[in-house]
Amino acid sequence: MKDSGSDDRSTGPWQRQPRSWSKKFASAFHGIVLGVQGQSSFLIHLVAACGVVAAAAVLQLPLDRWCLLVLCIGVVLAAELFNSALEWTCQALTDRSDERIARALDIASGAVLVAAIAAAIVGSMVFLEAALAGRG
Repeated sequence: MKDSGSDDRSTGPWQRQPRSWSKKFASAFHGIVLGVQGQSSFLIHLVAACGVVAAAAVLQLPLDRWCLLVLCIGVVLAAELFNSALEWTCQALTDRSDERIARALDIASGAVLVAAIAAAIVGSMVFLEAALAGRG
C-alpha cells in the first residue's frame, strides 16, 4: 500500500541516475536538436530570428534594444521546444485519437502563436523607432 504522503514521481522508471553538469548540458543540447528535427515551425522562427539579428547588426542598435530582441527570440524558440516536448509526450502516451490530447496540443500551439505575435510587436516597435530616429 502506498504512503499517501510520498511522491513517487521521483522514482519512476524514466528517472535518470545523477549526472555531471557536462552530461546535463549534453542532454539539454540533444533536446534542442530533437526539438528542432522535423519541426518546420521551429525552422521558420529560426530563419526569422536570423533576419532580426542581421537587421539589428546593420542598424547598430543599442544594447538595450538587442536585449529586447534576444529575449523575444528566446521566448519564441523556447515556446516551440515546449510545444515539441508536449507533442512527443502525447505520442508516447497513446496512438489513438483523443480529443483531450488534441485540445492540449492546440493550446500549446496557441502559446507559441501568442509568443510569436508579442515578439513581432516588440520587434516592430524596436525597428520602427530605429527607422524614425534615422530620419531625424
